[in-house]
Amino acid sequence: MQGKNLIRYRNVRILTTDLARLAQPIDLPAREADPTHKILPRPSSVSTRPMPPPRLVDLTLPLTPGQRGVAMEPKYTVARDGWNAATWHLYSHAGTHMDSQLHFDAGPETIDTKPLEKCLGPACVVNLTPLAPRTLLTVAHLGSVAQTFNPGESLLLRTDWHKHAADPALYRDDLPRISEELAHWCVAHRVRILGVEPPSVADVNNLPEVTRIHHILLGGGVTIVEGLAHLDQLTQPRVFFAALPLKLAAGDGCPVRAFAAEGIDPAALTAS
Repeated sequence: MQGKNLIRYRNVRILTTDLARLAQPIDLPAREADPTHKILPRPSSVSTRPMPPPRLVDLTLPLTPGQRGVAMEPKYTVARDGWNAATWHLYSHAGTHMDSQLHFDAGPETIDTKPLEKCLGPACVVNLTPLAPRTLLTVAHLGSVAQTFNPGESLLLRTDWHKHAADPALYRDDLPRISEELAHWCVAHRVRILGVEPPSVADVNNLPEVTRIHHILLGGGVTIVEGLAHLDQLTQPRVFFAALPLKLAAGDGCPVRAFAAEGIDPAALTAS
């Protein structure tokens, strides 16, 4: 384990270089020989079979030059310089991205000061499909999850809105929106990350609305991840979710690589 970067999440140890090991049993070193020490038999109810590795699902939209807020220019080439490298110009809220409190001046937090534990953890997936454009999402849309949600976990709202990403007029201008009621519910239930598929949690063409909803969520300690994709590929109602931004100094937001892991021991999916 020496030399590898570890993230500790309650009783789960995540090797960032090998997430698949998350589900594997941990072999503890044997004690030194001690004639007085007795090894208790393993309870028969405990399975000794290793769990299969988790199934990883990429929930990130690709960033492509020409998209809104995305440009790229070659800097070096193999033919001319011996290696390939490019200069990318990225809007801080392009593609799949995370907001910091600074985005709407809802608090002092910036992307580089956001604790890692606010970027990952157990998440509940809610299927809201089919959903009409400009739907105002309320607590009622959560169904039974409104009663069973575990405070401190994350909430991922599947709307299949990523399928409209190639149609900017629909994707950006007619998106489903988070209501004030639902935003306050998220704060009251200590939602760690609110993940949505549209590029915003509110109407980007309505400044009072988009400001109000961001202020409620960000000011209430809810991390916002917008522009998710492929939530339709998830098969389980609870997953391990992560959205990892670059450590941009004083950043108001940043594109992320978001993913979910299915098949992790449910006992490990417990928010602290």
